[in-house]
Amino acid sequence: MPETDYARLAPAQGSLLAVVGGCGGIGQALVTAAIEIGLKVAVLDLPRSIAESPPPEDVALSLPLDATDETQVKNAFAGIGREFGGRLDGLVNLAGFPNRHVPFSELSLAEWDETVNGSLRTTYLCCRQALPLLKARAEAGGHPAIVNTASGLAVRTRTGLSAYAASKAAVANFTKTLALELAPLIRANTVAPGAVDTRFHEGGTGRPPDLPNAASRMDREAYAKQVPLGRMAVAEDIVGPILFLLGPGSSFVSGQVLHVNGGGLMP
Repeated sequence: MPETDYARLAPAQGSLLAVVGGCGGIGQALVTAAIEIGLKVAVLDLPRSIAESPPPEDVALSLPLDATDETQVKNAFAGIGREFGGRLDGLVNLAGFPNRHVPFSELSLAEWDETVNGSLRTTYLCCRQALPLLKARAEAGGHPAIVNTASGLAVRTRTGLSAYAASKAAVANFTKTLALELAPLIRANTVAPGAVDTRFHEGGTGRPPDLPNAASRMDREAYAKQVPLGRMAVAEDIVGPILFLLGPGSSFVSGQVLHVNGGGLMP
């Protein structure tokens, strides 16, 4: 059992963290906070995302990555292994983007596959390639953890988002399986945000603005009125829960889905 400093529930200074999707809205906030508390961070994201939203200069490593591509993922985590001495304390998977807001009958198979692969395939591939590094950390006496990203839509879906909702429900259940299969060496949990005020609602960062799913469909003001805490989340609202799930404060938490939505969904 790791020793817990209750004044600091996040990972200890010097911990080694990989953030897939680290240039998106939540990713940028997480990477900035992680560096501020002394973590060594590797950022992985699409080349376009890195170009549009460059990681901070003091990241340990910045790697362009299409996380749906098995070879690219394998090479990226090999690079992380070289940089971090073959070990990793934490993996955060933030990759994913919504499908067009249309009934499933109007969604092409290609669009379905792209959306599901963007959340589920990416999570699978990155967890698989990070596993040897996480196991090495555990065998050296560490307490590594995985945090994957689902959505409130995985529990309470809405019309028009069939592929995205299905993929995020699959991520949550995949993570529960990880928690069973990787115990007791590695913990795995899921954070499930509600709507967050980022470019995600315009199709996500790193993707061309003329794609079919790039048109905004979020009435932010109307959404905020439905949230008991009275506002829409910002990226920083998701950072604390992720760092908590990575750190010693959650050392006996595994296989759980932590919903972060201002009280808008209470499953």
